[in-house]
Amino acid sequence: MSQYLGELMLYWCPECNLPVLGKKCACGSATKKNDITPPGDIRPAFPYDIDLINSTTEKQFGKKLIPEGRLVVLNKAPYEDRMDEVIFDGTVMGSVRFELEKMDWVFIPRLEGAVRLSGGKKWVIVDKGAVNFIKKGASVLAPGVNDADAGIVEGDEVIIITPENEVIATGRARMDAQRMLTHERGMAVKTRWHGKPEGTGLSKSDEIKTWDDAVNANKFIMEKKELNAHTFIKNVVEKTNRPVSVSYSGGKDSLATLLLVNDVVPEYDIIFADTGLEFPETLENVQQVARELSKPLKIHSAGNAFWDSIDHFGPPTVEARWCCKVCKLGAITQVIEKNYDNGCLTFIGQRKYESEIRANSKTVWKNPWVGNQIGASPIQNWTALHVWLYLFWKKASYNPLYAEGFDRIGCWLCPSASMADFMRLSQTHPGLSEKLKDYLAGYAERVGLPVEWVTYGFWRWQVLPTPLKMIADKKGIEFVPQPSSKPVSFTMTAGYRPCKAGGITAEGSFGTPLNLAGISASGMMVLLGDTNSIDGVIIAQNGEENVQVYASGSVVARSTDENGARKFITLAEKTIRRALLCTGCGVCVGQCGAGAVSINGTASINEKCTRCGKCTNACPIVKFG
Repeated sequence: MSQYLGELMLYWCPECNLPVLGKKCACGSATKKNDITPPGDIRPAFPYDIDLINSTTEKQFGKKLIPEGRLVVLNKAPYEDRMDEVIFDGTVMGSVRFELEKMDWVFIPRLEGAVRLSGGKKWVIVDKGAVNFIKKGASVLAPGVNDADAGIVEGDEVIIITPENEVIATGRARMDAQRMLTHERGMAVKTRWHGKPEGTGLSKSDEIKTWDDAVNANKFIMEKKELNAHTFIKNVVEKTNRPVSVSYSGGKDSLATLLLVNDVVPEYDIIFADTGLEFPETLENVQQVARELSKPLKIHSAGNAFWDSIDHFGPPTVEARWCCKVCKLGAITQVIEKNYDNGCLTFIGQRKYESEIRANSKTVWKNPWVGNQIGASPIQNWTALHVWLYLFWKKASYNPLYAEGFDRIGCWLCPSASMADFMRLSQTHPGLSEKLKDYLAGYAERVGLPVEWVTYGFWRWQVLPTPLKMIADKKGIEFVPQPSSKPVSFTMTAGYRPCKAGGITAEGSFGTPLNLAGISASGMMVLLGDTNSIDGVIIAQNGEENVQVYASGSVVARSTDENGARKFITLAEKTIRRALLCTGCGVCVGQCGAGAVSINGTASINEKCTRCGKCTNACPIVKFG
């Protein structure tokens, strides 16, 4: 489901043929609002992006979509991997998305994009009698197909046209061309978009446009944004009366924040937390920007902490991003505590359009993991296009990776990255890509997982999202690690998760897959809370605290504070050990005043449990194991 994290602010000037972030262009013309998919965090398409889109449409449809000299913006839309709506000439032309099943890019045209691509390949001509039905949303049935491009295979995106070559729909082929023309029944094409195209765009101008033109069209909007940000920064500095710093990550948002602060604050430091997993380009950019601004740069590096920890925790996943704490939280904490004895004010490039957590964040807040730091964001209400127009306006030295196909800059192996990002990584940084693949392949072999666990990026999840699980099921891939009945070591880290997900968590791992069926059968998870088991995870909820135990051996506990999270995950570790290693000695039975413990070969606990913890404290496995 699409999330509205803020107002959808993309408009288009028909006179200038430029994107505008308001209802009026600097030329004086009224703009037209574009119908884009939430959350609506629009960004520029760089030459690499345009080449990718054109090469994709040329491969599919035999024609390039984007003419020379057009300004194009991309809107990231919800999808299981990466999908961007492609917008130019005031119109959403379609979406380019990375399909995991094909491990390749595919363009899905809307009607306006199909008009530009028609006359090439992947066309289906329908009978006149079917036209009105298809325009109203009906799928294309085989008897209604007059002709079709011989190259169409099942699963292709196709353009549906009338005998007069009018585009009336687009959709995905359910048959190959030969079957469409020879079958007397069945669905030939499942339509996606149908009706009458708006036209070939709103533009009255075909002249080449640049991003400087877009900056000028939005200048009055950006000047107001800049003034508001400057006022915010000066007010926060005056009220907090602390040394000022700016957290610069090498990304676009923190760069915009840095430039805004530089305009109005004479003395400040630039701080950079090096996770040890930064792109080389990021490290170079951080140094370059500090030199250009002539400001002190305070750095702390996590060094090799990730690779020193991965054998204990296993590969990080979306659900269990222990790496954020080990590599990022530690570096942030140390760079602050080493340089600011009495605390500091740090301006951070945080925006509400990035995530639901950040959409609900305040513009000024106390750092939850460094008690004497205050954080503030002057760009909380900016979209990505605001940020980019500001950087273009200021001729800023932004990270060159943005122009190379990366829409986010952070740790190069973040599990939250898309497979499209990892595919691009293999092209731009083959050494880093191979290092990750080699580790994952070795890990998969050790725990009994198939090679596809690495190939399709399923390693990024403890429990596969439904679309990815459907791909695995379709291909007959089983992802069941070989469980251990004797977990030995347990490694844990805790604290605030300094990423988009946020929250106070403790994350740990036994370093080996766990027998969840055995844990559930013992009933011991009731000691932690109300228990539910679904799709490779056991969840126990007790008020505001919960713990999730995954088949991979990872354990994630959440609480209202770090101390609570640590206590809860420690109790979870003890409970899991008891469940898997119980010898049936019966010591726990004598400790239970509620009669909730019984022995049948091994101990089991029923719903009478009051969670007093006496049985756990008395267990020999916990005391001596």
